[in-house]
Amino acid sequence: MLNMKTKNILLSGSLALLLWTSCQKKAKPNAALPPTPVNVAAAKTAEAVYYDQYQGTVVALNYVELRSEVSGFITGIFFKEGDIVAKGKELYEIDRRKYEAAYQQAEANLLSANANLIKAQKDIDRYTMLLKNDAVARQTVDQAQAAYETSKSEVAVAKAGILSAKTDLSYSIISAPFTGRIGISQVKLGAQVSPGTTLLNTISSEHPIGVDVVINEQDISRFYDLKKRGTDSTFKLTLSDGSSYNKPGQVLAIDRGVASGTGTIKVRIQFPNDDDVLKDGMSCVLNVLNSASGNRVQIPYKAVTEQMGEFFVFVSQDTIAKQHKVKLGPRIGNDVVVLSGIQNGDKVITEGFQRLRDGGKITLGIPAVQTPGQAGGKSAK
Repeated sequence: MLNMKTKNILLSGSLALLLWTSCQKKAKPNAALPPTPVNVAAAKTAEAVYYDQYQGTVVALNYVELRSEVSGFITGIFFKEGDIVAKGKELYEIDRRKYEAAYQQAEANLLSANANLIKAQKDIDRYTMLLKNDAVARQTVDQAQAAYETSKSEVAVAKAGILSAKTDLSYSIISAPFTGRIGISQVKLGAQVSPGTTLLNTISSEHPIGVDVVINEQDISRFYDLKKRGTDSTFKLTLSDGSSYNKPGQVLAIDRGVASGTGTIKVRIQFPNDDDVLKDGMSCVLNVLNSASGNRVQIPYKAVTEQMGEFFVFVSQDTIAKQHKVKLGPRIGNDVVVLSGIQNGDKVITEGFQRLRDGGKITLGIPAVQTPGQAGGKSAK
């Protein structure tokens, strides 16, 4: 029989053997993970025409508020509200009687002043002749000369009175300053108006018309370049109802300076408006052709993942998936333009990448999902 010391030695050896075996099992590397099934699509180069969008407002290039220059009562309205009125068309009449009377009075004053001037001229001529013969005092001639100068000034005052009365008389008829569409009248027949304060109506031009947008100061040079080199496809409008306005526009004006508080500047684009589709004050979206438009690499948008504001795709390289950082352009349908990070022909992984890591093994083709009817095998007949 074994003594106690021998038993302890054997027990200690057995425990050591078990411990070594356990450590060896733990030290053995894990078995390799199976390849991840994925689907891929080839990056393609295709025509990519896309636009940058700016919120815009339709504005009339000519706009005026009609107000009276003289006081009185409205005695005539000569237009149909909402119609196009030609330049010079009479629109409103203010009671003209007192202005006509004032004009006639001014004419009479001029006639009287001219008569006095003629008399004063004759007096000078007569007294000058008498002075040569010492038949009249020098003082009388001087007085006649002064009366003549006074008469001349009275004629000038009378002429100014005629001009003023004629102007007031002309102000009693309010005419269209340019061809445009007139709005709804703010006054009716018989209404009393005050000079400079009473708004009668507004007129705005519609052919052509403008669209105002606000851009960042970083885009100023771009719009100056578009002003010189813009084409018929550079500017397009999307109206508030979602419809497109496909007539071409061009840069009309860029504001004089940048707003200090916002770092923005206003740009006005001019559009033809022969069909009166665009109305002053309408909201719209101005689409500006992006200079990067052209043949660009495109991939399915669903292949893109975002991490901390950066974009990545997995590219299949034989049986390995490599992660690429990409710079994206705009979306075009179900695809997206890739500005950098992917080459034409690269096979990007579109499905199954959720479980991938850079350098992970892959196999092409994701197994089809079985339906409940398929899971149970063939059905009994």
